[in-house]
Amino acid sequence: MEELTLYYIVLFTFLALGVGVFIALQHMAAPYGRYATRKWGPMLNNRFGWIIQEAPASVMMFFYFFISGRPSTIATVLLLAIWQAHYFHRAFIYPFSLRGSNPVPLTTVLLAFLFNMVNSYVQGRWIFTLAPESRYTAAWLADPRFIIGVLLFFTGWAVNKHSDHVLAALRAPGEKGYRIPHGGLYEYVSCPNYLGEMITWLGWTIATWSVGGIFFLLWTIFNLGPRAFQHHAWYKKTFPDYPAKRKALIPFVI
Repeated sequence: MEELTLYYIVLFTFLALGVGVFIALQHMAAPYGRYATRKWGPMLNNRFGWIIQEAPASVMMFFYFFISGRPSTIATVLLLAIWQAHYFHRAFIYPFSLRGSNPVPLTTVLLAFLFNMVNSYVQGRWIFTLAPESRYTAAWLADPRFIIGVLLFFTGWAVNKHSDHVLAALRAPGEKGYRIPHGGLYEYVSCPNYLGEMITWLGWTIATWSVGGIFFLLWTIFNLGPRAFQHHAWYKKTFPDYPAKRKALIPFVI
């Protein structure tokens, strides 16, 4: 079997699983953060669990870059750098900014680890090995799809990082509990960090112009969309003074 055939089998199989996850999340909250429960197995330190689950996205992307039999181009190097701007930070820097010590179930960590292994394969093998050799040449950097995609990527990245900073600042070191976040897009939606994540991977999809990008964008929506509405409902239930005009995910819309 040619690898390209295997590639599409993996991609569409896990995309179908993503649809199943989306359906399941209409009836339950993914068991991490405020919804963590011991029913999903032994509990791990949240920082340790975060590193384990996110590290493959950074490490394996480097791996696929270096094992590619093709010469690297400025476009593939830049795409690698853009990916690492998000995932190196997410795996090895962000965990140490977490306030509080909510443990995370081992099952949740392992499922996220599996997804990141698959997703890094879907992204990395396409960009560095399986895409048409004419796609990611130096000329791709002047293509409007690349330019628009990169601008969207870093717009979403900035929204996500600012939103994470707002959440982290709500707690003093070692402090537990939740408060109503304010500032930035939190004035308009309950989960701007999730909105930023979706914008980031919409940008990646456009910048790579690939079915792998669509795969990641859909998985992000399948996973974070339901959670945004669960958070929004939780905030309104927990805080009687929660801003009534604040939406769940998209300002002024939903």
